[in-house]
Amino acid sequence: MAEFNEDSVKVPFGTKHLDAAMCFPASDTDVHTAVVLTHGAGGDMNFKHLFSLARALASSGFLCFRFTCKGLNLGYKVKAYRAVWNFLKSLQRFTIKQIFVGGRSMGCRAAAALARQLSEESEDALRGVICLSFPLHPPALTRAHLQRSEDLRGLPDHLPVLCVSGTEDVMCDRVLFEGIVKEIKAKVDVFWLKGGNHGLRVKGRSEDSVLDEVNLQVITWLTKQLA
Repeated sequence: MAEFNEDSVKVPFGTKHLDAAMCFPASDTDVHTAVVLTHGAGGDMNFKHLFSLARALASSGFLCFRFTCKGLNLGYKVKAYRAVWNFLKSLQRFTIKQIFVGGRSMGCRAAAALARQLSEESEDALRGVICLSFPLHPPALTRAHLQRSEDLRGLPDHLPVLCVSGTEDVMCDRVLFEGIVKEIKAKVDVFWLKGGNHGLRVKGRSEDSVLDEVNLQVITWLTKQLA
């Protein structure tokens, strides 16, 4: 018997629709926590890591809702993310009480921006932010780090954040990022993947072994937040 099910979903977004997928435990009668994920500037919701993490989350009792938004403008992606948030909260099939927002690269910048907006609106369902390969700056252009981290630094102190980045990520200088973390009011946990690049790939290791390690870090962190 499968440990999870997956449904394709169309999320209304203005006059268009966003392609999405909802992955949830096979026994879906008691699912109260959702994790929303989206991709970076390239690719789509079926980027292998998001695909793998969604199934790992559903197999661990979470609902994972991932979506595709091809726009490269951050403001546009944040609007799309809010449309997904509203859609998820309106679902009748599940009684979702708490939602974690996240994504990969540019997708986690959009998640952080939405989380900041929702926090200012006192949205009780928001429980945390998950950042996979946060793009602190373009390669070799570290001066962009303050502008790109503005929403992370603007999150309230009660909101937990998980950041997963590779030690060899050319878009996230470790020293700079650890300095930014000290400025964030929220409680931030950072997992540095040894040898990992921006795509969280590690030379000399199979991609599946790396995905399993990252997925375990995310699930362990989520479980801790809900304890």
